[in-house]
Amino acid sequence: MVNPVSRRRSGKRRLTGLSSYRHPTPRFRPRRPPCSRGMLEVVVCARLPATCRKRRIGACALQLTRRAVRLRALQRLVIPTLGILRTSAEMSNAKERKHAKKMRNQPTNVTLSSGFLAERSVKYPNGGGKPFQTQKQEPHSGTSRQRQTKMASHSLSEPDVNEQSSSKNMFKKKGGWKAGPEGTSQEIPKYITASTFAQARAAEISAMLKAVTQKASNSLVFQTLPRHMRRRAMSHSVKRLPRRLQEAAQREAEKAVHQKKEHSKNKCHKARRCHINRILEFNRRQKKNIWLETHIWHAKRFHMVKKWGYCLGERPTVKSHRACYRAMTNLCLLQDLSYYCCLELKGKEEEILKALSQMCSPDTGLTFAAVHCLSGKRQGSLMLYRANKYPREMLGPVTFIWKSERTPGDPCESRQLWIWLHPALKRDILEEIKTVCLCLEPKSNACIPNPLLTPSQEIKQTELADEKIGKKRKRKDDGENARPIKKVIGDGTRDPCQPYSWLSVTTGIIISDLTMEMNRFRLIGPLSHSILTEALKAASVHIGEEDTEKIPHRWWIDTCKNPDSVSLHRRQETVLDLLGGITSPAEIPAGTILGLTVGDPRINLPQKRSKALSNPEKCRDDEKVRHLLLEGVPVECTHSFIWNQDICKSVTENKISDQDLNRMRSELLVPGSQLVLGPQESKIPILLIQQPGKVTGDDRLGWGSGWDVLLPKGWGMAFWIPLVYRGARVGGLKEAAMHSQYKRTPSIPGDFPDCPAGSLFAEEQAENSLEKYKRRPPAKRPNYVKLGTLAPFCCPWEQLTQDWESRVQVQGASPGALAPSVEESDPRRHEVPHAVMPEKTHQPSDKAGLSANDPREPEVMDTECQDQAEKVPDQGASENHIAATGSQLCVLRSRKLLKQLSAWCGSSFEDCRAARQASSRGQQELTREACLSILDHFPRALVWVSLSVLRKGSPEPHTMICVPTEEDLLQLSRDHHYCGPQESRHSDPFKSMILKQKEKKKMEKKKSQGHAASEGLAVGALVAEQEALTPGLWSGPLLGVTSHCSRVLLGFVTQGDFSMAVGCGEALGFVSVTGLLVMLSSQPAATRGVVLLRPPASLQYRFAKIAIEV
Repeated sequence: MVNPVSRRRSGKRRLTGLSSYRHPTPRFRPRRPPCSRGMLEVVVCARLPATCRKRRIGACALQLTRRAVRLRALQRLVIPTLGILRTSAEMSNAKERKHAKKMRNQPTNVTLSSGFLAERSVKYPNGGGKPFQTQKQEPHSGTSRQRQTKMASHSLSEPDVNEQSSSKNMFKKKGGWKAGPEGTSQEIPKYITASTFAQARAAEISAMLKAVTQKASNSLVFQTLPRHMRRRAMSHSVKRLPRRLQEAAQREAEKAVHQKKEHSKNKCHKARRCHINRILEFNRRQKKNIWLETHIWHAKRFHMVKKWGYCLGERPTVKSHRACYRAMTNLCLLQDLSYYCCLELKGKEEEILKALSQMCSPDTGLTFAAVHCLSGKRQGSLMLYRANKYPREMLGPVTFIWKSERTPGDPCESRQLWIWLHPALKRDILEEIKTVCLCLEPKSNACIPNPLLTPSQEIKQTELADEKIGKKRKRKDDGENARPIKKVIGDGTRDPCQPYSWLSVTTGIIISDLTMEMNRFRLIGPLSHSILTEALKAASVHIGEEDTEKIPHRWWIDTCKNPDSVSLHRRQETVLDLLGGITSPAEIPAGTILGLTVGDPRINLPQKRSKALSNPEKCRDDEKVRHLLLEGVPVECTHSFIWNQDICKSVTENKISDQDLNRMRSELLVPGSQLVLGPQESKIPILLIQQPGKVTGDDRLGWGSGWDVLLPKGWGMAFWIPLVYRGARVGGLKEAAMHSQYKRTPSIPGDFPDCPAGSLFAEEQAENSLEKYKRRPPAKRPNYVKLGTLAPFCCPWEQLTQDWESRVQVQGASPGALAPSVEESDPRRHEVPHAVMPEKTHQPSDKAGLSANDPREPEVMDTECQDQAEKVPDQGASENHIAATGSQLCVLRSRKLLKQLSAWCGSSFEDCRAARQASSRGQQELTREACLSILDHFPRALVWVSLSVLRKGSPEPHTMICVPTEEDLLQLSRDHHYCGPQESRHSDPFKSMILKQKEKKKMEKKKSQGHAASEGLAVGALVAEQEALTPGLWSGPLLGVTSHCSRVLLGFVTQGDFSMAVGCGEALGFVSVTGLLVMLSSQPAATRGVVLLRPPASLQYRFAKIAIEV
C-alpha cells in the first residue's frame, strides 16, 4: 500500500509540474456556491475523475487555491467555537469548575429558545449533521440545483432549530462525535453553511468581542499584560507594548487625564517651584487651620494633627518615647507652645482686680492679687470660674503675668496684665472676662494685625499663579502698587473686619486678643538654662553718633542714650550669665521672670550640632548666686520691651532675611569666621519665665522644671534652630501629655470634667474610640457587656456621683455605716438603691461627657428619659434650688480639704508620722462629723488622685477604680504575692435582641422588595434602630454604675501607663468624694487607701495605693 502522507506530498509536488501530473485522491471537491454572491459553501463530495486535460487541471488547481484561502478564513471563525464545545464535553466535574473559575468574566453562551426541546426531533437541519453515507449515495450530476433548493427551504423554515441543534454538537475523546444530551454517536458533518452558522453564533461572537475590547477595571492597557511581560517604559512609550495593544494604548494616552504637564524647558525643577507661588500656596493653606512659625520644620519630622484650629505636631516620626523622657530628666526637651492664647488687660489696677476677683477664689490658692505676682516678679497660676459660681461652673486653668511697675506705689498708673490659656478654653474665658469687665463695646482702633495683601492684590496674585507655567510671562509693572507676596506671620485665619479689642466705658479697661502675636517656646530639663545662655547673647550697647535714619532699630539707640536703661541692661546680662552655672532650673524660685534684649541668635550659630553643658566656673561669686537662688531675679530685671506692641512690630518688620544673612557670610574674607553686623544687627526683646515642674507630693520635687521663652512674632525659626543646635530634643503633644503625667498634674483639657472644654474633649475622644471599635469585626474586639464594662470609651462622672449620693440617702446613716460588703455589691441587687431617684439616673448629662453613650441609646429609651425629665419641674421650688446649686458636678479644689483628705489616705504602716503631722497642723481625724461636714458642702464632687500599682499591672485610660472587700484585704495581708480577685463573666442581655432584629430585618427586606416606597421608610427606621445596638457595647441609659460589678465602683483613670520614673504602673484619675470617705471609714488603718484597678477589657483586678498630693 502507498503511504497517504507520501501520496499527498507527491501530489503537492506534481501540482507545480503540470506535464507529469498524476492527480491524487482528494478529500474535498470544490463546487460552485449554490446560493447568492457573498456566501461560501464548502461541500464534501466524491473524488475527482482520474483523467482530465491539462487546461482543466490548471483551472482546477487555481480554483482549489482560492477555495482553500476562503476555507482557511472560515476555519479561523468556526474552529475556536468548535474547540470550546469540544473542551466543555471532555472536561470532568473538577475541570468544569476550574474552567468556570477561569471563564467567569467571559460572556456566557446564547440562551436556548423555548422551542428547542420541541424541535429536537429534526435530526439534520441545515447547519449540518447529515451522515456521510447518506450524502454519499446522492448522484454527482444534476444534484446541485436540488441541493440548493433543499438547503434554501431548510434555512427559511427552521433557522432557530439549525442554530440550536448545531450548538449541541460536542467532541468526545474516543469514539468520534457525540451529541451531548442525546448520547447518540454522530460523525463529522459533511458540509456547513457558513452564513447560517455565523448567524447562529452572532450573539456569542459579539459578546466575545465586547469582552475582549471592553476593560473590566480602571487599569491602564499596559497593566492588563501579565507581570512577566510588563516593562517600565510601557507607561510612557506606546511602542513598547505589543502591536495588538498599541492602538488602544494610543487612544488612552490621548485622554486629558493622562496628558503630561507642560513644563518650561528653560527652567529646572527648582526654578519651576517659584518662590512667589509657593508662599501664595502656603498662605492659602493657613486660612482654615493656623500654622505655627515652626510648622514646616515640624511637618518634616512629626506626625501632624489638626486640633483646636491649629496644625500641631503630635509625636516624632522616630521612636523617641524613652529618649524624650531622658531629655526631660537629664538633658533638655524643647516644645513649641505658640498655640497658647494670650489676653491682654489694660487699665487701672484696682478696676482689674475688682473685676477678676469674681472669677477666682482664695480657697484654690493664689489669686491675681498675690504680692509677688502683682509686682511683676513672678508668674502666677489659678483656676477661673464663672462670676460668683465657685466651686461649680469652672472655666479652666490659666497663668498670668503682670508688667512690672516703673514707679512703685502709684495706684493710678495704668497696669498691663497678660493671661495665658489653652486654645480650647479661650472662647468661654474671653466671654466671661468681657462680661465682668463690662468690655462689650469693640474698640475702634483695635489691635488688628495689618493684612499683608489687599483683596485686589490677592486676586491678582491668584490669577498670576493660575497661568500656565510653560509659557514665558513678563512681570507686570504696576508702578507703586506692585508689591511682592509676603509670608503670613501670626494668625492667618483672622478676619480684619472682626474686632480683637474691646473697651469698657465705665471701668476704662481695654481687653485685647494677642493670640499668635508672640511665640512661646518651652525648654524642660536641667540643661535648659545652659542652652539658653549659649544660644542667647545680650545685645551690644550702641555707642556713637551715627545717622539714626539709616539704622532700622531706632528704639534701641534711644534706649542706649539713657544711662539708667544701660545700667539695667548690664544687670540683666549679669543674671543671664549666672544662670549658666546653676545645676538645674528647679533651684530658682518658681515662676521667676527675667527680661532681656538679645542680639540675632543666627549670627553665633555653631557649625555643627553640639550639646550645651553647665559651667560651674561661672558661679564664682557665691554671694550673687545665693541671692539669686533665694530671692530670685530682682524686680527691676523683669522689665522687657516686649510689652510694647509698637517695638515688637518694628522688630518683626526690620528682621534681616536669611538670604541676606547668608550673602553676608559668603562675603567674609575668612570663611566660617564670626559675622559682625554692628549697628545693623537686630535687637530682639524677650522674656524668660521659669517653670517650676513637680511641686506636689514628697518625691521627685522639681522634676520637669525649665524655662519658657516669649518672643515677638516673626522670629520663631530664628530662635528655634539655635536651640536645636545646642542639643535640645524636640517633643510634641504626646510628650507634653507625658510631662504632665509624670508631674502628676491634670492635662488640659482632658482632665477637667467640670469644664465645658473638658466635656467636649471627652465627647470627641469617645466618638473616635467608638468608630475605631466598630471598624473591627465582633470576633476581633472585646465584648464589654460580658466583661462588665458599662462605659469603655467615656467616664460617666455625673452618673457616678449621683449613684453615690443616692446610696448615702437610701441608707440614711453615717458614712462609716455605709461600708461596702459583698451583699451590697452584688450586681443582681443593684436595682434597689436606685429605685428612690429614677429621674436622676436616667438623665444623661452633657457636662459629664456622657454624650458618647447617646448614639448607642435606642429611641424608646430616649422617650422614657424625656417623660421622666418632664416630671422633675413638678417638685418644689426649694428642691429645684438645691438641685441647681448643691447637687451639680464639681471637682474639689479647696487646698484645706485636699490636705485633710491627703492625710486620711496615708496608711500608718507607710508613715508613722502622718498622724502627728496632721494633729500639729490642726487637721481633724477621720470621724463621722468630719465626713458629714464635707458631704454637706460637696455632695456630688470629684477629687484628683494618683494611684501606684502594688503588684503587677499597667493601668490605661478608662480603667475602673473599685473598692476592695474585706476578703480581698485579708487575702492581701496573708499572701504578699496575691495579685487580686477576678471578675466573673457577665451575661449579654442584648444578644437575643440583636439576633431578633437581624431576623426581622431580613423578613422586612424580603417583603419590601415588592411593596411601595412607604414601607421602605419603615425598613429604614428599623435599620437605624439596628445600628443603635452595637454588639459588645451596653445600650441604653447606664443604670447602677457603682454596683454593676462585684466590686463597688469608686472612679476612673484618665492617665495611666508604666512609669519609667518609678519602675511600676502609675495612674491619675478622679474618684467620688462620697465614695472615698465611705471607703476610708470602712478600711482598717493598716490598709487604708488600698483600691482595686480593672482595665475595661480585662476581668482581673489589681491592687493599688491611692494618694492625694497637694
